[in-house]
Amino acid sequence: MVSARTMEPMSLRDSLLAALVATIWGFNFVVIDWGMDGVPPLVFVAVRFAVVMLPALFLVPRPNAPWRTVVAVGVFMSLGQFGFLYAAMDAGLSPGLAALVLQAQVIFTIVIAAGVLRERPTRVQVVGVVVGSAGLVVVGFGRGGDVPAMALALCLLGALSWGIGNVVSRSAGVVGGLSLVVWSAMVVPVPALLLSLGIDGPAAVADGFAAFGWPAVLSTLYTAGLASLVGYAVFNSLLARNESAYVVPWVLLAPVVAMASAWLLLDQVPSAGESAGGLLLVVGVLVAMRSRRAPQKRAPEPVRVGAGQSTQ
Repeated sequence: MVSARTMEPMSLRDSLLAALVATIWGFNFVVIDWGMDGVPPLVFVAVRFAVVMLPALFLVPRPNAPWRTVVAVGVFMSLGQFGFLYAAMDAGLSPGLAALVLQAQVIFTIVIAAGVLRERPTRVQVVGVVVGSAGLVVVGFGRGGDVPAMALALCLLGALSWGIGNVVSRSAGVVGGLSLVVWSAMVVPVPALLLSLGIDGPAAVADGFAAFGWPAVLSTLYTAGLASLVGYAVFNSLLARNESAYVVPWVLLAPVVAMASAWLLLDQVPSAGESAGGLLLVVGVLVAMRSRRAPQKRAPEPVRVGAGQSTQ
């Protein structure tokens, strides 16, 4: 637990680790796009989280949280967030823009926490929410012609679901950890598969499993093993050694990596409107994430859990 006193800035080693994790998470979006070809998005989600949950059976102890919290986190942070995200990318949202829009979870978290938990935001946080929201509006109006409005809306729903999961975890007093990620993943595979059967149909699901070749296998190993398990374990070790105000902003490097890698590898060049709106969104999120210091005991920040799962 972080003490009330101000901790020292991150060491060079920890800063490099934070940059590495953010890079892994940013490239994750391109890997998702690469591996999902021919596979229904919810089938891909089901397979990914089936792989994530495997360590729960052998290696990772159950988190110190009631089952209702574990289930709720699984429904909102995992199934909701990634179900909508994968559906958005399947509907035509580029990896870079998806990584960027998903950061709206910070804004949703602050707004929902203010309404549900009565956590009054600071003036600085209000400014951050307003600036970030303006950025989302600019992204919406400035998106390229190849980005359907439905895809953008699905990604925003993913960010909203993530924000709800953040508030659920915060209200239960759960500090983000690998155990919560792994055990909450158990909620995802069966519902995701059932939803895919209902939305895509049995024939499409069967075709999706038949199309699950090496690209899909390698993509799943990257997203589940490297991005979710390794990335989250390293990220939480950084949170254990440093103030989250030093660690969490590194997550904003992920959209930059996603957009750069999509540009270089997929030739997906962001429009001027997307770039301008994205810059506004990032500035707003940075402002909104400024920690509020209490005179005695400092409460956990509302984005601490969500950021760790940020861009898996």
